[in-house]
Amino acid sequence: MTLAELKTILEATGIPVAYRFFTERQAPPFICYYVYDTDKVGADGGVYHEVSNVRVELYTELKNQELEKAVETALTGFFYNKYETYISTEKVYQIIYEIEV
Repeated sequence: MTLAELKTILEATGIPVAYRFFTERQAPPFICYYVYDTDKVGADGGVYHEVSNVRVELYTELKNQELEKAVETALTGFFYNKYETYISTEKVYQIIYEIEV
């Protein structure tokens, strides 16, 4: 799967999506996604397979389980770990899904 295909999957939620950040200020809810590192599998002295570890971040003003469910439905077929935090300086909830692409 490519990052472009992942973006298409995330856009199906109807929530605005950008890679890493929006160029202009975006009001919540919105999604940002980005590769935070890669894992490589070696064979025969080279890289046999590469996996990108991706964070999908959902930002909302209030805790919104319906939007979380929409993202989780879009991520059907991916194994993910989910984390939640509140960014007090921005007054938003950040829900992070870590997946492999």
